[in-house]
Amino acid sequence: MDLKKPAVAFSPEDLKRRRGRAKVMAWCLVALIILFFITTMVRLGASV
Repeated sequence: MDLKKPAVAFSPEDLKRRRGRAKVMAWCLVALIILFFITTMVRLGASV
């Protein structure tokens, strides 16, 4: 019983969409990190 799927080559359009999604996810991650950093600085600044 062979469970391997045949390799399918991605079209240039598929690769472009994949890169676009990867960039959006990267920007969301950066925004979340910045949000956490700012929140931490505000909370620490109030107690110092």
